[in-house]
Amino acid sequence: MRYWLMKSEPSDVSIDDLANFPNQTVAWYGIRNYQARNFMRDQMQVGDAVLFYHSSCDQPGIAGLARVSRLAYPDETQFDTASKYFDPKATRETPRWLNVDVQLVRKTRLMPLKEIREYPELAQMRILQRGNRLSITPIDPREYEFIVGKL
Repeated sequence: MRYWLMKSEPSDVSIDDLANFPNQTVAWYGIRNYQARNFMRDQMQVGDAVLFYHSSCDQPGIAGLARVSRLAYPDETQFDTASKYFDPKATRETPRWLNVDVQLVRKTRLMPLKEIREYPELAQMRILQRGNRLSITPIDPREYEFIVGKL
């Protein structure tokens, strides 16, 4: 099993939205970074643990726990001309962008980014590294367990 931190803007999909979706599941759509896409395509497996992270909001931080519930498949938004995620170079025969499905395990208290920064045990997390803007990052199992123990 692998461990991931996956960022979502709560104005798009929040942890509360996820809790209210059918089967408490969402397609992790709109990823337009090749490294994040490759994580989904090449490394994510059903059952992998996810820290659901609210980003680009007043108080960014970990808002819940989830799991990967479906392997990577073509992101439909790349084909939708009305979507901000439309990609004119993508075709159904050769899709460029993928998503996985993510299912809620449980909503937690919000662990703000400021708090994450306070723990020396988490100092190597990619989210804390300068210049990191990836919306999906792998995390060490020890970091995951440490965070879960604090939630």
